[in-house]
Amino acid sequence: MKKILEYARVLYEAHGTKAEAEAAQKALKYEEAGNREEAETWRAVRKAINEMRGSYES
Repeated sequence: MKKILEYARVLYEAHGTKAEAEAAQKALKYEEAGNREEAETWRAVRKAINEMRGSYES
């Protein structure tokens, strides 16, 4: 979980509002390559970014 939050924070700081889309693209790329574990990680990163955005925008 710590790894996911760190990825999410770094991606959000680097890409701002586009970070969630970046994470979704990575998840799709790994899913299409057959790497389900990595795809799940990036889905979790996307969810964490979505939650962060809610915190930052409030």
